[in-house]
Amino acid sequence: MGGSSSREPELVPLTRKAFYDLAIFCREYAQELARHDQGRVNLKHCHQFNAWLAQLKRYDRLAPRLATLSPARPIARWQLTVLGFGIGFLALLLLPTRFDRLTSSAILYTYLFGLIFFQFLPERLYGTTIELLEGKVLRVVELLEELLVQNELQFTEAAYFQVKENLAEARKELRQQIDLAHRRWR
Repeated sequence: MGGSSSREPELVPLTRKAFYDLAIFCREYAQELARHDQGRVNLKHCHQFNAWLAQLKRYDRLAPRLATLSPARPIARWQLTVLGFGIGFLALLLLPTRFDRLTSSAILYTYLFGLIFFQFLPERLYGTTIELLEGKVLRVVELLEELLVQNELQFTEAAYFQVKENLAEARKELRQQIDLAHRRWR
């Protein structure tokens, strides 16, 4: 019986309790992200976001709207630097056996200058920086606010305003951090 070995995760209903908890988490996560350098990749937060995004995509009301939100790329500069030096070390060992001394020296010096140049590239080109994570979290917050306004979950008035306040604080913090990161480059 032909079934696919990789099944889609079964969607679970988004309950009021889960929605309330998500709003609190968004506020706390926005505050946590604000404590880090906006232009740097933080591997811990990339992995945390990816796990959280997978959890969000399991909810029936969120999955279709988050389908296009891509996971974070947890690739840090130090990882690529170590990889670059490893490749350079192998080249240092293997090039003299394949080429003459002048050619292998030229290749190695070019490679070394390439590694130095690489250190000046912005991390957002190859990894997900904190600023980009904040943008992704902001997209989730705006989606949750949209669902809250539609009031499909039928919150009590007190719970509605608590969730609304948590999401508004998260949105405010995220927008402020993104704005500060953009002002730095003006």
